[in-house]
Amino acid sequence: MNRPTLKLTPKPKPAPKAAPAARKAPASPPPAKPARAPTPRPAGPRPAGRPAAAPNKVRAATADARPPRARAPGKAAPKPLPDTGERLSKRVMQLKECSRKEAEQYIEGGWVRVNGVVVEEPAHRVDRETITVDPNASLLNLTAVTLLLNKPPGYTDGTEEMSPARGRKAIPDARNLLTAQTHWEHDPTDTPVLQRHFKHLEADIELENGASGLVVFTQDWRTTRKLTEDMATMEHEFLVEVKGAVEADALKPIGYALKDERLDLPSVKVSVNSSTPELSRLRFAIKGSHPGLVAYLCGLAKLDILAMRRIRLGRVTLADMPVGQWRFLAGYEKF
Repeated sequence: MNRPTLKLTPKPKPAPKAAPAARKAPASPPPAKPARAPTPRPAGPRPAGRPAAAPNKVRAATADARPPRARAPGKAAPKPLPDTGERLSKRVMQLKECSRKEAEQYIEGGWVRVNGVVVEEPAHRVDRETITVDPNASLLNLTAVTLLLNKPPGYTDGTEEMSPARGRKAIPDARNLLTAQTHWEHDPTDTPVLQRHFKHLEADIELENGASGLVVFTQDWRTTRKLTEDMATMEHEFLVEVKGAVEADALKPIGYALKDERLDLPSVKVSVNSSTPELSRLRFAIKGSHPGLVAYLCGLAKLDILAMRRIRLGRVTLADMPVGQWRFLAGYEKF
């Protein structure tokens, strides 16, 4: 994958400093003015009247009289942070008689309720609210999760940070689709969606930006190790739509290229799934992750790709999960 090169603009050279001007001789001081004689103050008491305000008080009064500056349209006033009560983690420490770290884990695990509502922020302030901790809560159940996303076309696969090129529109990242709102409602697991499930996720299997289909994000180091160490032998299945009807003989150039030892191509199985005069669907089963290989093989057979979708990774399938949604990897599923 060609990564964009970051170009730095050279700094402008500083302008040459001007030569210091010759110092001028100090001008002779002006002649001193004769001192004025003080005006004699009339005898008797000072007439009653309003005393003059001090200069600093006049300035302060003038500043207070100014109207407040209008806020720019479209900007709402910032909400003040609550500073009353105590941290929720401190209250849980008292209820469970545990350490602060354990209290935060109980809260982030979704086992703490404030007035019957689950709160996942340890810094949440509470005062007289009712705090309850699930009696079945256990820190041993804080297992790492693996998320399966049906990536839409036009998104990056989340394997690396993409730097937007100058003058071009930034490519959206598939990680931004991992939210509680995009969770598939027919998820076969009963795992509740928590904020901690979207932290420390790793993606190791590439998928072209223009393709859609199965992308894996995981917190489990064992899953990461499985996907990286068995990458060369793990089978990726793609469903590719091409323009026009495709007969079996049209795939012969692909077969010749796969048998050519000089090209050193990976193991690939290709077949025609369906064919109509408008478009045809091909199935590619490829050992290992090889972005761009499907496009290369279709180019040898002079096939125009309309769409490409990864529907299987190892023994885990995409099934009928909609595009742009995700689900948890079930305990019985193995790559």
